Amino acid sequence: MAEDTNIILHTNDPELGKIEIAPNVLEIIAGVAAAQVDGVNRMRGSFSSSVNELLGRRKEHGKGVKLTYTNEELDVDIYVYLNYGVSVPKVALEIQSQVEQQLLFMTEIKVHEVNVHVQGVIPEKTTSTVDPNNPFADDEENGDE
Repeated sequence: MAEDTNIILHTNDPELGKIEIAPNVLEIIAGVAAAQVDGVNRMRGSFSSSVNELLGRRKEHGKGVKLTYTNEELDVDIYVYLNYGVSVPKVALEIQSQVEQQLLFMTEIKVHEVNVHVQGVIPEKTTSTVDPNNPFADDEENGDE
């Protein structure tokens, strides 16, 4: 049954046999391509994948990617969190371009569409200016004026 879900690539020489690609391979290619775009903070994952990464287990590169393959057309949905301050349309267009290029380059599968779903914006981490020895002091008392 699992073989029916594989995508069969068309070859010029069918006498050599057929080439099948599992959908999770395409998810990994799309996930890595999207994650490498400047401005992408992280991909959306499930609770279990987040816990596994936190515990140091293998990182799931296909998380945040959903594929739909119908009538020999591949639709890709990418779910991302972006860094605060980036241009959302520019980053989304770059994600679409990179995912389409990498899938075509690595598998020769033409992508029908790449839908980018921005799940959130992650602000930069700020450092605390509170003195741990005197957490309730005013800014003036700490010498900050």
